[in-house]
Amino acid sequence: MLIAETCPPLALDEAGISTLIATFYARVREDESLGPVFARAIPEGHWAEHLGHMNAFWSSVMLSSGRYHGKPVQMHAKHLDVLTPAMFTRWLELWTQTTHELFSPEQARLFVHKASQIATSLQFALFDSNTAP
Repeated sequence: MLIAETCPPLALDEAGISTLIATFYARVREDESLGPVFARAIPEGHWAEHLGHMNAFWSSVMLSSGRYHGKPVQMHAKHLDVLTPAMFTRWLELWTQTTHELFSPEQARLFVHKASQIATSLQFALFDSNTAP
């Protein structure tokens, strides 16, 4: 059963983003293709810190909060030995599924649109520009 079938849509606020991030990254960690990459990149004791960074990132993206001050390209570049463009596609599939389960259709579309732009930008920065969608 989908989350959206049992709960009202989340609000597009800090609490909603926090729930999205927790739900989404729990799925990422269980995913056959993404889980091992994230397990290698983020040691078990560091997940709370990573989730905090992701909450700040998406708060900055969606709410213009200015909370995030990281360097996503440089963080992803550290893992070029295992990252592939297909992983960005899988990441976006899980993101799309999760946002549509948790938020209203309009809000989910906003999250997916931003995530798609970010994934494309990261792929252009990390890989040959011919590999990005």
